[in-house]
Amino acid sequence: MVRKIFLVPHPVLRIKARPVEKITKKTLRILQDMAETMYANNGVGLAAPQIGIPERLITVDTGDGLLSLINPVLVATSGQERDVEGCLSIPGQSGYVTRAARVIVEGLDPGGRRKKIEAEGLLARALQHEIDHLDGILFTDHLKDGEEAK
Repeated sequence: MVRKIFLVPHPVLRIKARPVEKITKKTLRILQDMAETMYANNGVGLAAPQIGIPERLITVDTGDGLLSLINPVLVATSGQERDVEGCLSIPGQSGYVTRAARVIVEGLDPGGRRKKIEAEGLLARALQHEIDHLDGILFTDHLKDGEEAK
C-alpha cells in the first residue's frame, strides 16, 4: 500500500525513532508499504518516520535492487564527497551535502538476519541520508552556513 509521505515541517520528521524490538508481521508490512511508497514517488530511499512511523526502519534502492534494514547503524565511514541531495519529505528542493564517501552499515534484514553492507557512491549517500532521518536529521541540516536548499 502506498502511504502518505509526511512533509517538512511535520514534527514526526524531527523525532529520534525508536528501535524495533521484535520483527512482526506488522513490521514486515510497514517495510513493504515503505518500498511501494518509495517506488511510487520515484525515490531512492525512505525512512519510516517519513510515513509517520517513528521506528528504525529504512528502504533503499539505488538501482541494484531493494535493500530493507531494521535498526540500521552506521559503524564506519571513510573519505568525503559532496553531491546534490533531495528528499521526498522536502519536495522540489535540493542542495549540496558533504557525506562520507564509503560506509559500513549494520542492521537486520526482514528475516531477522544480521546484515553488513559496505557501500560507496550513491548507495553510501542514500544509507547515510535515511539513517539521518531515524535521528530526526534532514539533509537541509547539513547545508553549509548561508546555503539554502533550492
